[in-house]
Amino acid sequence: MTRVLITGFAPFGGASVNPSWQAARLVAAEPPAGLTVTAAELPCVFGESVEALREAVHASAPDLVLCLGQAGGRPGVTVERVAVNLDDARIPDNKGRQPIDEAVVPGGPAAYFSSLPVKACVAAVRAAGVPAAVSHTAGTFVCNHVAYGLGHLIATELSHVRGGFVHVPWAPEQVTDGTAPALEPTTVARGLRALLHTAAATPVGQDLRVTGGTTH
Repeated sequence: MTRVLITGFAPFGGASVNPSWQAARLVAAEPPAGLTVTAAELPCVFGESVEALREAVHASAPDLVLCLGQAGGRPGVTVERVAVNLDDARIPDNKGRQPIDEAVVPGGPAAYFSSLPVKACVAAVRAAGVPAAVSHTAGTFVCNHVAYGLGHLIATELSHVRGGFVHVPWAPEQVTDGTAPALEPTTVARGLRALLHTAAATPVGQDLRVTGGTTH
């Protein structure tokens, strides 16, 4: 059995829900065959989110880590390819912190690439009937903060673990004007189960040789 840790964020920015946590719980409740999945909710707070991730990793001892975040306005599941060593917050986090032009890890590398087979993961989500794409930017808010923190944790402490970050769209209940794209968390969870199955089954260092990706 492959042990998986999947994380989502607490609601932020005045929202009452966060679809990343909704989807994470659904996947953990009904994991793909051959995988055991533990879900953990991370605070939408710079610093504390990475500490909570580290605690969850050490508690669950996973082989694979998938961190999720909300990206309102994106039409599908987006598998992030790279996280950058930069906090540059457009809005405050849930504790009022708003770092500008600060490093996630002072002195750390400029960026970390996902250790998941990002293009194979996108193909798997699409095959499950869920819109998906490769993304080349996780932004500079708490999502990127956690994505970079995960990469740094793997690079410095847990070289046997693979992991990456995925953004999910708004849930329908968050779209009040009916014009922005949204996906039901149950639909997102279906795609994520396919993603995890593919990530676990794909040998380290292998991926599909296809083009794809956007900076949004």
